[in-house]
Amino acid sequence: MLVRLLYASRPAAPLSTSVIDAILAQSLQGNPARGITGILVYHDRLFMQVLEGGRDEVCELYNAIVRDDRHEQVRLLSYAEIDERRFGGWTMGYVNAARVNPSLLLKYGEKAVLDPFAWPARASLALLDELIATAAVVSRSG
Repeated sequence: MLVRLLYASRPAAPLSTSVIDAILAQSLQGNPARGITGILVYHDRLFMQVLEGGRDEVCELYNAIVRDDRHEQVRLLSYAEIDERRFGGWTMGYVNAARVNPSLLLKYGEKAVLDPFAWPARASLALLDELIATAAVVSRSG
């Protein structure tokens, strides 16, 4: 059974580009064997991530993220059984939200700021769909 999980968190400490690259490399290495796909968005001390795959695999990965000392304020925003993957093209796609057009963020929130903690989950997922459509998602290959 396929599921989609959306969460947001804050990094426990400021992250360098090399740490973000290491997180993506770890995803690229481990996710294919688990059958997990998704997208990671990072900006200004904020993570938003979608994980898709089998129920057990996604739940185990999410639980590991919750226990990871690099994350604070981990919040489950959405969890649903799905018929098909929305983000199946990426072992772990990446979006640097600092490069997202502010008018796109304003479409979903009160201010032109990425804030999945305050948005409905459907708005966060709609934003991700638009980022895919506008080719803002970077696919990293190992």
